Amino acid sequence: MSAPAVGALSPANWRVKVGPEETSAVFEPALASAGALFICAHGAGGHMADRGVLGVTGALRGRGFHTVRFNFPYREKGSSHPDTMPRLKECIAAVASHACREIAPQTLLLGGRSMGGRAASMLAAGEFPCDGLLLLAYPLHPPGRPEELRDAHLAKIEVPVLCLNGTRDALCRRDLMEGVVGRLTDRWTMHWLEGADHSFHVLKSSGRSDAEVLGEIAETCAAWASGLRRSI
Repeated sequence: MSAPAVGALSPANWRVKVGPEETSAVFEPALASAGALFICAHGAGGHMADRGVLGVTGALRGRGFHTVRFNFPYREKGSSHPDTMPRLKECIAAVASHACREIAPQTLLLGGRSMGGRAASMLAAGEFPCDGLLLLAYPLHPPGRPEELRDAHLAKIEVPVLCLNGTRDALCRRDLMEGVVGRLTDRWTMHWLEGADHSFHVLKSSGRSDAEVLGEIAETCAAWASGLRRSI
């Protein structure tokens, strides 16, 4: 089934059933020629309309990505305590399935920020069907506890992965991540954002702005997705 033309799609607010509950999701079509549909999950302390999610999805729509933002159930209920990992994965699967029924994309990408990206990676490792993973600030370990690596499932992922982390990310020490990536297949592409922290913020002393980092993220994702479409 071919995806609808960009002009045929309009922004939409969805209510998505996640088990016995519902959550909110927002579909926003690409601003340029359509490529992939990206299901973007928020981080543990965030929500679907936080600054980080809006910044990334806005930049990606300008480079041809349809995007879906959504709340995990705990955020939908106003809680600050994240759901269990099985519940997070159930939510991403429900939103992705709903989006595919509504949009029928040619290329489906799962992922998101920090905890959301980790949950998406665990869903894909469990063989949920998708064409690739886009991981933003993957939390390789808790802050201050680099010995507790969250990498056990990564080798089970069989789709292409693009992972973007800042070189100042307190949840992803570069030497440890490069050691993990070195044990993975060539399906994993790692991109380091020089001077960026876990929120993709850069210091003024770096000579770069947060907006420039977002531009680098969008450009990197667009180039990777272009190669991905040619291979599937």
